[in-house]
Amino acid sequence: MTTGIHHVTSITADVQANVDFYMGFLGLNLVKQTSGFEDAEQLHLFYGAPDGRPGTLVSFMVWEATGRGRTGLGQVSEIAFAVPTDSLGEWMMRAISANIVVEGPIKEFGEPVLRLKDPDGLIIKLVASEAALGSGSVTAPCHIRGVTILSDRAEETSHFLSYFGYEISRTEGSMTRLKSDTDVVDVHSVTGFVPSVKGAGVPDHVAFRAPDTPSLNHLRDRLKDHVPTMVRDLQYFSSFYVRDSSGLSIECATDLPGMTVNEPEEQLGLALQFPPEVMFFLTDGLRIKIPQFSRPGEMRGPKRDLPFVHRFYWPEDPDGSTIVLLHGPSGDEADLMPLAHRINPRAALLGVRARATEEGNLRWFRRLGEGEFDQKDIRSEAAAFNAFLAGAIRGYALETDRLMLLGYSNGADMIGAMARLYPDSVKQAVMIRPTAVLSGEVSPEAGKGRLLVLSGSDDNLAPQQDSETLKTVLEAHGHQVDHQILSAGHWMVDADEVAIRAWLTA
Repeated sequence: MTTGIHHVTSITADVQANVDFYMGFLGLNLVKQTSGFEDAEQLHLFYGAPDGRPGTLVSFMVWEATGRGRTGLGQVSEIAFAVPTDSLGEWMMRAISANIVVEGPIKEFGEPVLRLKDPDGLIIKLVASEAALGSGSVTAPCHIRGVTILSDRAEETSHFLSYFGYEISRTEGSMTRLKSDTDVVDVHSVTGFVPSVKGAGVPDHVAFRAPDTPSLNHLRDRLKDHVPTMVRDLQYFSSFYVRDSSGLSIECATDLPGMTVNEPEEQLGLALQFPPEVMFFLTDGLRIKIPQFSRPGEMRGPKRDLPFVHRFYWPEDPDGSTIVLLHGPSGDEADLMPLAHRINPRAALLGVRARATEEGNLRWFRRLGEGEFDQKDIRSEAAAFNAFLAGAIRGYALETDRLMLLGYSNGADMIGAMARLYPDSVKQAVMIRPTAVLSGEVSPEAGKGRLLVLSGSDDNLAPQQDSETLKTVLEAHGHQVDHQILSAGHWMVDADEVAIRAWLTA
């Protein structure tokens, strides 16, 4: 039976940079963009040959703005692609022209190799191989040549890989090369390394091929002492996971049914797909929360380096308005996008991620205790957010008179503080379940904002009297405030959307 690598899956923190590198620089085809099977709000991209065949595929789970991972023991450290033997010079010039640092060529196991890094820091090798198809011009890598694995139990790892059709070929120093029918795995024997940590630039797993489900089940039976997972149908292939003694995560996946199971070959990767179980509750809100990107050559807006992590959602027919979104505790920049899109389907949505943390949850400013807020941190983060707004308006050419802030809970609290510290920056805003958190001196400038405060009649976290206090101080500052009390607790309800719509059209 055919053996070898099915695909390699890694993590990216910047979907646009990832697309630009793997499609734009390497020239691979985007053959599938899909919602994740474990997390329906996560984008998962597959690149490879135009037909999406196993052995050419690399995939990326998109964790926007996540931290860099740590490559360590029990982990794939490099992905190698095969290129024609006479193309390395062209690839080197292509990398230099793209401002990509490239090392080599050097010889590894007799093959000339160029080594470079993708935008997340993942090491990519271009290996001159006689097995590579093509004329020698720089178009795209032909297939995955192999992977490098870091192991402090190299002999055990090499033996474990024999289950997947690999045999030891030769050794160079601390590196042992194993071969399958189609590719290689280099096991790098290392000691003193720390374990790997998930994050951007670090592969999550390598997947090896099984031709069909009976072969997959047979292999799983052989590995039963290694506690493999159950076989799952992942729409494009069936697979199970298992770990070797070094901690290496291995998936074994079937060749069939393949990437064309729900898209014809000529349309692979053009449309966002969802797992079958997600289709039962698929909504426009879910689509909107998944990051957008542009293919090389397509029109795109600029990406600005600003004080806060942020993400845009651009509608197909924008009306020039922008809604800036400040999420609640434990949320993120995409949380309020579905609500904002329902309020105005033609508005650009700018979701912003808070920077403070409390027990792993994101907040807009620190608390010193229950109901006790860090005033210094409020002012510091408000100043940073005000600078962010100014930078976003300039950098993205936003229309200030068509910009609205929308915040929930802690995000609404930040808007209330902004309205008193930087009143000119808050011209129109909706605050859902806010409290009055700011004390001390505020800006002497009078505010002219039009503000909506939505309280819950049964809200124990942001009681009505706190919202009334906030309304009083905001009106004293010159803002026009409409305070509405809804039949709700602290969580948002359908009545919030109804109230916002009515307020916007009043």
